[in-house]
Amino acid sequence: MTAVPSVTIGLLHPGEMGSVVGACARKAGARVLWASEGRGRSTGARAAAAGFEDAGALSALVRACDVILAVCPPHAALALAHAVAGERFAGLYVDANAVSPATAREIGAVIEKDGGTFVDGGIVGSPPVKPGTTRLYLSGAAARRAADVFAGTPLEAVVLEGAPGAASAVKMAYAAWTKGSQALLMAVRAVAAVEGVEAALLAEWARSQPDLTARSERAAAGSAPKAWRWIGEMEEIAAGFAAAGLPEGFHEAAAEIFRRLEAYKDAPAPSISEVARKLPRRA
Repeated sequence: MTAVPSVTIGLLHPGEMGSVVGACARKAGARVLWASEGRGRSTGARAAAAGFEDAGALSALVRACDVILAVCPPHAALALAHAVAGERFAGLYVDANAVSPATAREIGAVIEKDGGTFVDGGIVGSPPVKPGTTRLYLSGAAARRAADVFAGTPLEAVVLEGAPGAASAVKMAYAAWTKGSQALLMAVRAVAAVEGVEAALLAEWARSQPDLTARSERAAAGSAPKAWRWIGEMEEIAAGFAAAGLPEGFHEAAAEIFRRLEAYKDAPAPSISEVARKLPRRA
């Protein structure tokens, strides 16, 4: 499939990442629709700014689209697939959510049971406003068709060998470190503060791990406003580790760290000192 004006893509939903991904598809020549029913004002503003057409309801979007691209918080990914399948969607469904390989395969089964074609996707990087920043990993028999939608845009589509689940596995393994390590660094700063040794720890870091102080500060500022949607991602990663026969506790704990920070949604980014005070829960 080549992205030309006759290709109509349904974007579910135009969040911070999804809106820019959808804009890449428009840049390649596709028509991009979204469904405003049940969505908030900020989502509508992003969709309007990106030039997406409002189909109103999900049912109307499904009828109009050749391709549906799902970019939503991972806890909503399976329910969204069920909703689309319930409308008898028979086109190409690209799930680009941060889910475990097992969840990706479950979503694929839901879509294909009612006649759709499934492609597993995983996004690595920041919203793709310029080339070289963001990759969309894709797997499944129709992965090349999905990649063609973004040809010539800032979003680099990488087709993997293998069945659905491979793209989600790459995303899972990548985020297990990038986001998991942010949670760990914030927890380390918090426990040092509770024990009254934070200054000593920072002095030792300055001598032996000179990048960790700045990394912990960036972790607080960068992850706390997004923590509400990283909870589900950490839970998916934990499930993926368990399915691979590995301990899941690392990322279950990371999910709890982010759960304790979810109040920062739509709030100014906090300092690491504020996060260190926020995280501890005492009996």
